[in-house]
Amino acid sequence: MPREFQVLKALRARVPRLLDNPSVLAFAGLVLLCLAMSFVSDRFATWENLQNVMRQVSINAIIAAGMTVVILAGGIDLSVGAVMALSMTLTAAALLAEIPIPLAIAIGLATGAACGAVNGLLIAYGRLPAIIVTLAMMEIPRGLALLKTGGYPQSGLPSEFSWIGQGNLVGLQTPIVVMLVVFAVLYALLTYFPVGRYIYGIGGNEEAVRLSGVRVERTKLLAYTISGMTAAIAGIVLASRLMSGQPNAGVGFELDAIAAVVLGGTAIVGGRGSMIGTLIGALTLGVLNNGLNFMSVSPYTQKVLKGAIILLAIYAGSVKRKL
Repeated sequence: MPREFQVLKALRARVPRLLDNPSVLAFAGLVLLCLAMSFVSDRFATWENLQNVMRQVSINAIIAAGMTVVILAGGIDLSVGAVMALSMTLTAAALLAEIPIPLAIAIGLATGAACGAVNGLLIAYGRLPAIIVTLAMMEIPRGLALLKTGGYPQSGLPSEFSWIGQGNLVGLQTPIVVMLVVFAVLYALLTYFPVGRYIYGIGGNEEAVRLSGVRVERTKLLAYTISGMTAAIAGIVLASRLMSGQPNAGVGFELDAIAAVVLGGTAIVGGRGSMIGTLIGALTLGVLNNGLNFMSVSPYTQKVLKGAIILLAIYAGSVKRKL
């Protein structure tokens, strides 16, 4: 058989597998959206605007990375916005108390991890429904942040702290670098470590994973702790960008994070998805928001469109699982 026919045969066999990959479909949608937005505005495809899109996406993407881990394990975390607010306010409070920047950041990260661990303990060991636990945790961390600050922003942070949210590293804005590092670490965790296989397995069939000897509760606890940690990272980046601790920050961020995860092809019921898909989903939302702003579409209309897109993505995933 001629070599050309062998290549065509191999491509024909590979195309259906590629089309069955949610990340590939999400990437194709992102490319088409970028092409469409390039026709809407000649400013869209400039390097400055693309960096601006990625910087704006970074906060949501970092939160969505942790959300992906939780959803893959068959859970949900509605508390990430409140955890982010508490972490950023405590980090800001530590900086205003003249605590060294690395230690202040460690306090913020520990706060996020602790909140996530509380969620994990109640869900995994307390056997409480994830949606109820994390719904309650939407209120507790934010209430603590408001109590700490009296409801007022904490400004006057040291200028050196601004580099995390406003600086540049290797030719990219620092929030973008932080986002990429978070995704790289969690991608490696899910791909190359046994716990990654456990997370996928729990989302697919928790009882089968339990019968195989895996400590399911410990894995769930880790998943929620990671989600809390990524929310804290996002809070620290946002505090550095704004140079203040905002107790009211993060309202509705959990919905944006879930939207990014779903648009990236992760099954909302767990067991299937990827970090790469979530990054693509977050970029898709960023490109959509950026393009709609160029078109002067009302922010209220944008919310309607975003909700409709989430519903369509969930419906498409549901239909695909039934086929």
